[in-house]
Amino acid sequence: MIDKTLASCAAAVADIRDGATVMIGGFGTAGMPDQLIDALIEHGARELTIVNNNAGNGETGLAALIKHKRVRKIVCSFPRQSDSQHFDAAYRAGEVELELVPQGNLAARIHAAGNGLGAIFTPTGYGTELAAGKETREIDGKHYVLEYPIHADVALIKAHRGDRWGNLVYRKTARNFGPLMAMAAKCTIAQVHEIVELGALDPETVVTPGIFVQRVIAVGHKEALA
Repeated sequence: MIDKTLASCAAAVADIRDGATVMIGGFGTAGMPDQLIDALIEHGARELTIVNNNAGNGETGLAALIKHKRVRKIVCSFPRQSDSQHFDAAYRAGEVELELVPQGNLAARIHAAGNGLGAIFTPTGYGTELAAGKETREIDGKHYVLEYPIHADVALIKAHRGDRWGNLVYRKTARNFGPLMAMAAKCTIAQVHEIVELGALDPETVVTPGIFVQRVIAVGHKEALA
């Protein structure tokens, strides 16, 4: 019997190693898997490379991971904002490396990893410092930059509902990067509001099929609605 459910977030992240590349879903705080991140902090893995849309907000979630000095590098498109004080401090102190990626390129590179592509050519970034040292090519009169896929050891994502096979449905904009990241990681861990019986999810609403998910944890109503 296939059953990917686990009893706790702690059990779900227990084998994440030092130096792992971890994708974390979320657009700001919307769709951020806070309880999985808290469990990762408690677990103690260090020197992590984090792939996320931004570099943390306030004192919780990814910001807390940075505050606890668990992050070596961040790959993101929007690192600075009014409440990104922990990233700002760590970056200015030379404790965190930053790879800045335009948001469309970030999604496209994650998508490329999930779809088995060797690389992509994108016009975004051509002629800027972000293209420095990268291969460029003119195609049909337009200039492109060669970008490589972003793979991960683990993806931590949040969904609204799931079943024991790992099929997931999302709540509105909390969906964001979750489906792409689930396809691009060796191990995808999903925290959900509710685990339902097989057949309870309308197949037409399933966004992430269970083939891309290895672990599912129910964390309750409040956390799943963010």
